[in-house]
Amino acid sequence: MYVTHWFAVLALGIGVVSHAATPVLVIHGGAGVIAKDVTAEKEKAIRADLQRALETGYAVLKSGGSSLDAVSRAIVLMEDSPYFNAGKGAVFNHDGKNELDASIMDGATQRAGSVANVHKVKNPILLARAVMEKSPHVMLVGDGAEQFAQSIGMPLVDPKYFRTEERWQQLQQALKQEAAKEKSTASPHGTVGAVALDAAGHLAAGTSTGGMTNKRYGRVGDSPVIGAGTYANAKCAVSATGWGEFYIRTVAAHDICARVEYRGEPIAQAAREVVMEAVPKLGGDGGVIALDADGNIATPFNTEGMFRGWVDRDGKIHIAIFAEK
Repeated sequence: MYVTHWFAVLALGIGVVSHAATPVLVIHGGAGVIAKDVTAEKEKAIRADLQRALETGYAVLKSGGSSLDAVSRAIVLMEDSPYFNAGKGAVFNHDGKNELDASIMDGATQRAGSVANVHKVKNPILLARAVMEKSPHVMLVGDGAEQFAQSIGMPLVDPKYFRTEERWQQLQQALKQEAAKEKSTASPHGTVGAVALDAAGHLAAGTSTGGMTNKRYGRVGDSPVIGAGTYANAKCAVSATGWGEFYIRTVAAHDICARVEYRGEPIAQAAREVVMEAVPKLGGDGGVIALDADGNIATPFNTEGMFRGWVDRDGKIHIAIFAEK
């Protein structure tokens, strides 16, 4: 009986021996960046926030902390920034409210947690992690998710916390275009995310977003959908940013990891084929950050720019916005 049980454990992917690794951290602040919208002052502020997120997350890894902790800490820093479409900088829906989504996944155990359409949670990534660690569920939505937050002692904030004038004006512009039956210029992109490899060889991924400007009917994109916007296993971790409907339809994050695991594709090839071929084939765009168990990084995107940064195996910090020359 014990032999049979041991093989069952192995079949479930539990008890897989981890390996020592050199820590790596990759983050993104969203695809769909347009050069004319990024002033010198704004770029400086964004780069500073990306730097802080990288330094904070990497400090966790260098001190022997877990990839889950590094991902959580890095995303919290970006959720607290008004420059990214997540947390403090989230866009408004059609009714002038902020609807926040987030998810996180532990590659070593393939546990996952997710929340969608929350309005009063300061850091949705922390609630997503609490769903993973303190509930029997994977995804909680809306009022129920906020009730769960209160039940575990997580304080809620006044929805006014999320209001920024820039996001409010973006909604007003979208409403005017809608009334005039003009094509909306509001970007369908805007997300933050992180993937990390810790010293134990474990991967993790997380994503957080405010969704689409002027969205209606409780619309949910790919960010809180495990396998679409976030996925991690023992060999691969992915966080996506882009037009969520198409990342859901292609199950983009999982597809990248499946190509790595089943086909043996290098992470760069797998990520590139999904972002540059599979998603655009259906009409979508965006990008991903991807990381494998050997610390190899991929950050493909098919938009003009994508806020991104990484700390490589040598501990060197890199930050980029547009295509590297």
